[in-house]
Amino acid sequence: MKKFFWKILGFLSLGMAYIGLITPGIPYSIFVVFAAYCFAKGSPKMHAWIYNHKLFGPFLTNWGEKRVFPTKMKYFMLAMMTSSLVIMWLTAVPVRGIMYTAAFMCLVAVWAWRFPGSVEEHDKRIAEGRKIGWFNNCLLYTSDAADE
Repeated sequence: MKKFFWKILGFLSLGMAYIGLITPGIPYSIFVVFAAYCFAKGSPKMHAWIYNHKLFGPFLTNWGEKRVFPTKMKYFMLAMMTSSLVIMWLTAVPVRGIMYTAAFMCLVAVWAWRFPGSVEEHDKRIAEGRKIGWFNNCLLYTSDAADE
């Protein structure tokens, strides 16, 4: 029963990821990561499929191993955030709501841009002994940098 639950949750998350690819304001990366997590608990076949997916696979692999958030995806994220704010501005959304949304989107953008945009940039940061990202579970150091 648990496996069935995780599998259904994975499919729902995967569906949201596909919707997020084409709909402004809905992120897809978090749904892909959550779908991979769910499939790891509920369906080894779907877990392998999502990691071998043409679009999602490289993102999941690079994020899981090196905390790489591709630069193209960062720009795509900014474009979606901007279009969402424009849509909100052109509709009957109160200005206060737009301001809160813009502030939150700004925080998400700053968080995302702190991570390397490519494997090469990751390797360069490691060679220089710089941290990869924020927060305890996202701080990845080389053993040399941790000893300093």
